[in-house]
Order: sequence, then C-alpha cells, then structure tokens
Amino acid sequence: MLRGQLYIIAAPSGAGKTSLLKTLLTVENSLQLSISHTTRPPRPGETNGKDYHFISLEQFKTLQKSDEFLEWAQVFDNCYGTSKSWVNGQLDQGKNVILEIDWQGAKQVRQHIDDCISIFILPPSRADLLQRLHKRGQDSERVIQRRMNDAVEQMRHYDEFDYVVVNDVFENAVDDLHAIVRSQLQRRRAQEIRMGDKLKQLLA
Repeated sequence: MLRGQLYIIAAPSGAGKTSLLKTLLTVENSLQLSISHTTRPPRPGETNGKDYHFISLEQFKTLQKSDEFLEWAQVFDNCYGTSKSWVNGQLDQGKNVILEIDWQGAKQVRQHIDDCISIFILPPSRADLLQRLHKRGQDSERVIQRRMNDAVEQMRHYDEFDYVVVNDVFENAVDDLHAIVRSQLQRRRAQEIRMGDKLKQLLA
C-alpha cells in the first residue's frame, strides 16, 4: 500500500484559510482533515471534536510532555497541537491528510515528515486583509492591530512553502488548491499502485 500524502496549509489570520479548506473538502474526497487540539475557548458555532479538540492548558501540557504532538505552537495566548499518532495512523492506511496550521507548526512537521506538500495562502493586499479582520466583528481594534502585526510576520515565511496561493477571488483560490491536490494523485508511483494489473495489461 502506498503511504498517504500529507498536506500542510498555512496563512495569516484573516486570509481565508479555513473557508478555503472547508470548500476544498467538499470537492475533493481524498483528503482527511486533521483536527487540532487547542487551549482557546470555542467561538460561536464551533463544535468540540469537529472544529477543534478543546482542552485545558494542563491537558495540553500533559500531551506535550508525552510527545503526543507532531507539531505544536503558541499563537497569541493560546496553544495548538496536532496528534502525531492520528496523522501517522491515517498516512499508514494510505489516506491523504491535510493540516491547517501556522508556519511554526509547518517547520516542525517537515522535521518529521520530509515529503509533505506545503501551501501558503496570501491575501491580495494588506488593505484587503485589514478589511477582512474588521468584517469578522469578533475583535477589538487593539486585537485587530495585533493580528495585523502578527500577519505581516507570518507572511515573511511564505518562501518556506512549496506552493503559494493568493486568495483574491475565492473560487479561483479553491481551484488552485484543488489543482495542487489532484496533481499529486497523478504521481507515477501512486498511479502504478492504483492501476495494478491494468498497467501490466497495457504493457503486455
């Protein structure tokens, strides 16, 4: 069995990463979304076990000390981590997994899984990003400015990723992400395993 492909998708806050990923998952059924653990409280409409595994800081530290995370990072005042056993279990079963993490987490993952495919989402402009952050209506002006400063720092790491997708027109950005995933499914080794005896018959 061919081991599954691991994808990483990262972006600054407000770039539309979560919306893009949710739409991608509706048009590409070969992907399994990894659900991160986090110490931040749920936002309105979020469900435990579906959007995140919401845990306490003490629980997070226990998992961290037990080396249970493939990657982890502190973003603002909250911690986020990806289950190492779950990701490797899915990949070993030949399933393709996508991680929604930040550049720090992506750097950690590359140290463990060097053949992952990483994608960074950029906004078309700073003005557009600021507008999106305001449009959320969830944060104070102080928090929004903090998020903008952090976003600029995150965007400086775009060149550490394999692909860059600009989320200007939403539908086009989804198509770009889908094209990246579909291209990996056509890799020679993947096709050899998928076709099996059919390939032998073609060459007989």
